[in-house]
Amino acid sequence: MANALGITQDGLRAALEIKETYRRREPLVLPGDGDRMLIPENLMNHNLDLRALEDPLPLAMVASRDPEAPMALAAATRLAPMGGRTKLITGVLTVVGETSRHALVRECLDFVSDSDFDPTTIAEVRRHASRFIVQTREQYTLALRQNLHALLEGDIAPRQFVKEFFELTEAGNMRNDIRKKLTLSLFLSWTVRPSVKFLMLENFERLPKPVRLEIVSAVLKAEPTRHVEIIKEELKYMAAAGAAALI
Repeated sequence: MANALGITQDGLRAALEIKETYRRREPLVLPGDGDRMLIPENLMNHNLDLRALEDPLPLAMVASRDPEAPMALAAATRLAPMGGRTKLITGVLTVVGETSRHALVRECLDFVSDSDFDPTTIAEVRRHASRFIVQTREQYTLALRQNLHALLEGDIAPRQFVKEFFELTEAGNMRNDIRKKLTLSLFLSWTVRPSVKFLMLENFERLPKPVRLEIVSAVLKAEPTRHVEIIKEELKYMAAAGAAALI
């Protein structure tokens, strides 16, 4: 239950946990489901109970500290209707509007604050945020396709491709099923060199655990080809060695 200031102990703990998660450079997870990554659509869905994350402090932490603009903007959009409830929450919104690392978040919260938290203004900001999230994800998806084409043409080094693959899928807050499909297609492709696949395995633990397990299962069940057999053997070796990526 929120106190007279409009915050809760659970919310304070959640904000501190989020701060530590950012410090470790790990993705946020959906409250109550540690296997699912938190994505902007979760924050935009007001019918979804985010538990302690509903509190102003964790939302403010995401809006000000998240490295990706779509996540920060989604958090700010969920936070905005709370403005004006108490002096503390209004102050929190003001601080986020001044210190967020994303200009768009600062602009949106300034717009909302200047309107004295008018519901019509907040609804307009919400519509803008929804469009921005969709457009940004489309840009990341296009960049992934362009990088794959460049890889096959020899215009990008394998290590750079793998580095940007994980950066783009993480920055785009892509759903687990999409991550699985993209990664699995690389492992099973006969046009992608084994060296690229080994580099993917070096970064395998950056994928959520459920995605890793589904990919391993699919690879082990795949029709045998020379490339697939190489990856199968590597996965078996990693499993025997107790690799963290497979745990």
